[in-house]
Amino acid sequence: MRCPNCNGKDLGKIGMQQYYCWTCFIELSVINNELAIHQVEVDGSLSSLDDLFSKDERKLQW
Repeated sequence: MRCPNCNGKDLGKIGMQQYYCWTCFIELSVINNELAIHQVEVDGSLSSLDDLFSKDERKLQW
């Protein structure tokens, strides 16, 4: 699997179906074979970045 933001492969698993990109610092969750993409804020909350990516870009590609 590659990060849809930076196209990097430096992903770490942080939970069931949840990954973190160590290159661009975003969190990826797999939901129904599609990625939900979030930015981790300073206070630890998550902000959705899904609107920045098309459905095709968020399709899971191993």
